[in-house]
Amino acid sequence: MASTQKDRSAKTAAKRKSRGEEELRLHTLAGTRQALADLMAWNGIEEQGEAMTLMIHHLHGLGPAGSAQLLSAPRHEITISENVSRKLQLAYNREALRICHDE
Repeated sequence: MASTQKDRSAKTAAKRKSRGEEELRLHTLAGTRQALADLMAWNGIEEQGEAMTLMIHHLHGLGPAGSAQLLSAPRHEITISENVSRKLQLAYNREALRICHDE
């Protein structure tokens, strides 16, 4: 007698639990999905889970120092143009005059 879907699901769940398997979810924007798709295409990988598992294990293999460079988030450098700087200074001066005048 063939097992039912419920039986197969229970068996699969028990097997996953015994192996210590855990589902990790990742919500991404289009740019991240495209980057993953490119990496998979370049390396002939068809499953996203396999690609992410390989990346995690390879990064881990680099150790703390080796992986730090690849896991550091890019920081945006903020520069204020001359025009904006001038406008901020004018606004600051106006506010300082207003405060002095109110006192």
